[in-house]
Amino acid sequence: MTTREQDASSPARSGPRVLVVGAGIAGLAVVRALRGWDAQIDVVERETAPHEVGAGIFLPGNAVRGLRALGLDKTVAEQAVRIERHRIADHRGRVLFELDTSSLWPDDVPTLATRRATVHAALLDDLGDTVIRWGTGPVTVVRDGPGLDVTFTDGTSGRYDLVIGADGAHSAVRRLVFGDVGLRATGVQAWRLVMPRRSAEPVWAVRLGRGASFLTIPVSEDLDYCYLDVNVDVAGSGATLAEVAARFDGAAQAVADGAAVRHTGPIEEVSLGYWSRGRVLLVGDAAHATPPSLAQGAAMAMEDALVLGELLRTTPSVPAALREYERRRRPRVDRVQQQTRQRDRTRGLHPAARNLLLRTVGRRLFRANYTGLHAGP
Repeated sequence: MTTREQDASSPARSGPRVLVVGAGIAGLAVVRALRGWDAQIDVVERETAPHEVGAGIFLPGNAVRGLRALGLDKTVAEQAVRIERHRIADHRGRVLFELDTSSLWPDDVPTLATRRATVHAALLDDLGDTVIRWGTGPVTVVRDGPGLDVTFTDGTSGRYDLVIGADGAHSAVRRLVFGDVGLRATGVQAWRLVMPRRSAEPVWAVRLGRGASFLTIPVSEDLDYCYLDVNVDVAGSGATLAEVAARFDGAAQAVADGAAVRHTGPIEEVSLGYWSRGRVLLVGDAAHATPPSLAQGAAMAMEDALVLGELLRTTPSVPAALREYERRRRPRVDRVQQQTRQRDRTRGLHPAARNLLLRTVGRRLFRANYTGLHAGP
């Protein structure tokens, strides 16, 4: 991994000056996707240094295609588990249906699972002459003629031709430029954990309870990523991890046996009528955060970056590129959000009705969720 710190100025280039806010998956994917466009890119990140990021990450076929387009699929695959099957069961572990991952992605693109830090480290490596200013973020973003004047928390300032907010669901760029809009609580509390791997099967396996779910995915030879969630209307706002795990036969003991909680918090989504204002653009979760039911967060972020990079290289002006970017990305992102809500509504049905539905047409519904993602972005 190679990262460098810098002062307020980056190596001089003749092209546009771009500020990327956020050095997570979305922001770093943008940096890689903008290679070939003669721009000076500054990156700021509110975290003070790189660190172990998140728990696990599931990478469906379109996410792996995104990694491939960024030149990172082999690097990530070397440290990932190739997932071969999906298994959906009730709270006791009784299987409702199974299907092969190959049936979801007709071009036989692999489906992978790994530690989130693996993807982040691959993106951090080989940034070229782009450097990251750690421990700082924007305080103001002011339009001044054709440019944008930005001040930062470390007291510095800069003038940019384009500002890209890739700083997550609680985006500072969105708040500063778009206002306090877009973010919505879904009423779901979640826990993300890693624990010793319990099965050699390369299977994405979820159990569905009443208003709750328990997902396990192997992410390495010796680790599982686990995700538990519960609707607070069902369990109450003070539900604990132990109480939620106890809803699933055997899960409470599994969670107690060496599990490490990496993150807990409410599940939120972001929905906006537009993603750009002037020369400021939101990408990834800052623009369209979605609950993790379809595991499309990283995939959508990488697709955002790739489409943006293509358009900035081929469109005569930045404003024209941003207009075309939103026209092209909006239908696909809207469909992902719609399919996510539909899957979550199905999960939220009364268990008897839900289980009967999934036994009967679960495979068809599962395939339909991904059909619109078979083609490139």
